Amino acid sequence: MRSATMASVTLRYFCYGCLVTSATWSILVFLYFSLGVEPGRGRTPLRHRVQPITKGPGRSKGGASALLANEGAELSPEMGMIFNEADQELRDNGYHRHAFNVLISTRLGNHRELPDTRDSHCRDSYSLALPSASVVICFFNEAFSALLRTVHSVLDRTPDYLLHEIILVDDHSELEELKDNLDRYIKEELKGKVKLVRNQKREGLIRGRMIGASHATGEVLVFLDSHCEVNHAWLQPLLAPVQKDRRTVVCPVIDIISADTLSYSPSPIVRGGFNWGLHFKWDPVPPTELNGPEGATGPIRSPTMAGGLFAMNRKYFNELGQYDAGMDIWGGENLEISFRIWMCGGQLLIIPCSRVGHIFRKRRPYGSPGGQDTMAHNSLRLAHVWMDEYKEQYLSLRPELHDRSYGDIGDRVALRKRLQCHTFRWYLDTIYPEMQTAANGNKQQPLFVNKGLRRPKVLQRGRLRNLATGRCLVAQGRVSQKGGVVVLRPCDPRDPEQDWSYDEDSQLVLSGLLCLDVSEVRTFDSPRLMKCHGSGGSQQWSQGKSNRLYQVSVGQCLSVAQPIGPKGYVSMAICDSSQAQQWQLEG
Repeated sequence: MRSATMASVTLRYFCYGCLVTSATWSILVFLYFSLGVEPGRGRTPLRHRVQPITKGPGRSKGGASALLANEGAELSPEMGMIFNEADQELRDNGYHRHAFNVLISTRLGNHRELPDTRDSHCRDSYSLALPSASVVICFFNEAFSALLRTVHSVLDRTPDYLLHEIILVDDHSELEELKDNLDRYIKEELKGKVKLVRNQKREGLIRGRMIGASHATGEVLVFLDSHCEVNHAWLQPLLAPVQKDRRTVVCPVIDIISADTLSYSPSPIVRGGFNWGLHFKWDPVPPTELNGPEGATGPIRSPTMAGGLFAMNRKYFNELGQYDAGMDIWGGENLEISFRIWMCGGQLLIIPCSRVGHIFRKRRPYGSPGGQDTMAHNSLRLAHVWMDEYKEQYLSLRPELHDRSYGDIGDRVALRKRLQCHTFRWYLDTIYPEMQTAANGNKQQPLFVNKGLRRPKVLQRGRLRNLATGRCLVAQGRVSQKGGVVVLRPCDPRDPEQDWSYDEDSQLVLSGLLCLDVSEVRTFDSPRLMKCHGSGGSQQWSQGKSNRLYQVSVGQCLSVAQPIGPKGYVSMAICDSSQAQQWQLEG
C-alpha cells in the first residue's frame, strides 16, 4: 500500500515537471523568435518615422549594441550616435572619404529590409523565359560596407535563374580594406556568382564599365553604382521590355537613400532632361506619358538618363558603340549615350515598377587624376559629335572652351554615320520638344510646385529641462534673434519664452519662432537659434529610448557644457549616459 502511494506521488511530480519544462521551453522559444531577430533581417519594412521625445526616464545604457536591437528592420533613431572617439573618427573619416555617414552604414551591416515603394498595381509575376542578366558594378575607393550591401541586395532580391553573374570592377582603388579583405570576402562568402576584375591603373567610370561589359556573358547588361540597394522585384520589369525589343534601354526609378541617416525614401516619378550647359536634370512627366493603358505603372519615355543605373541588351550595347572611350573618368557620358540611343534607332524608358535606392552624396568625394576638368572635356566631345549646330548653345555658355582640345573624335563621327543616326534637330523636335520651348523663352512648369507654406504638425510641446541641473533651455537673448545661442535658466511654467515644440520634421522650435540648429562643419560651436528650413540636417533632432537629445546631422548629443557653470552654457558632445545629456520635454 505504502509503495503504491509513493509511486502515485512520484508519477504526479514527474507530470508536474514535464508541464513546467514544456512551459519553460515554450516561453524561451517565443522570446528567441520575438526578440532575437537579426538586425535588418526582420519582416517589418524600414520606415523613416519621427520618434517623439520621451517624457519618462530612459532605460537604455547606450552603446552601439543597444542601437541594433531594434524591432525588425526599424532603423533606430540613434543609429548614428557617436559614443566614443572611435565612432567619431569612423564618422568623420567616412564623410571625408565617401561623403556619407559610414558610421551608420557600418552598423547597418550587409542586409536590411526595405519598404516596397512600388505602385500597388505593379505585378510580381513575370515570364520565366526572361533573359539572364550580368550586373556590372564599377567602384573606386567605395566604402566597404556600402559596396557589400549593394552586392548583397542584388543577391537577396534577384531570382537565381535571372542573375547570371555580378561583375565588380575595381578601378585601381587605394583603400586597404578594398584589397585583401575584399578578395577574402568574395572567396569565402560570395562563392560562385561574384567576379572581381581589378584595373591596373585608374580608368574612370566610363572605361571601367566598358571593361566590366567585356567580361560579361549574360544576355542583358545591368549597370549599377556601388552605393545602391535594389528593391523588391526590381529586375524582372527591366528585363521584360528589353526582351520585347532589344533596342530598348531601361532605367529604374531611383529612390533616395539619405547620405546622413541612410533612411530609404521613395522618389516621385520623373524623367531625365538636360540644359544647355549639358548638365542632367529631372523633369516632370508630361500628362500624355501617364495617360497610357498601363497608367502610373507603364513605361515612360525619357529624353535622357541619370546614368548610374540602367539595363540594355549586351549585344546592342556593343553594336551601339558602348561608351566613348575618349571620354575621361566621369561626366557627360550619360547624355552622350542617351542622345545616341534615341538618334540611332533605340528608345530609352523609365520603368516605374522597378525601384533601386541610391545614396545621394552631397559632393563627389574624389577628383580626377591631375585635377583635370573631365566634365568639360567629355561635354566637348559630346557636343562636337552629336549636337550639330546646337553645340553653339553650349559653347555660348562656356566661351573659354572654344579652343580647348578634346581629342580625336573621328571614330565616333564614323559610328554615327554607320548607324545612320538622326540629326540633333530631330531629337529636339521629336523626343525633347520641351527644350525648344525653353529656348524660346517659355519656362517649363517647375518639377515641384510650392502650394503654400506647410506648417509641420506639432507632436509635443513644453519646457526642455535638463536632468543634471534641473534647469530649462532658453534663448540667451531675445527669442526672435537669429543666430542667438541657447543657455540654461531656472524653469518657469508661466514663461512663454521657455515653450519648445517638437514637430513631424524633427525640429525643435522655440516660442514658435526659430529652430535649434547646429553647425554641420564646426561641431564645437554652440547650438544656436536659426530660421526653420524644414530640410532636416542641421535642425534634425531625435530622442529614442533614452533621454539623450541626439542631433542627426553631426551624430552628437546636446549636453551641458563641462564643467557645469552658473552661466548655463550647452554644447554638442560625444553621447554618453550622464545626466548632463538627459532632457525631458515637460508640458
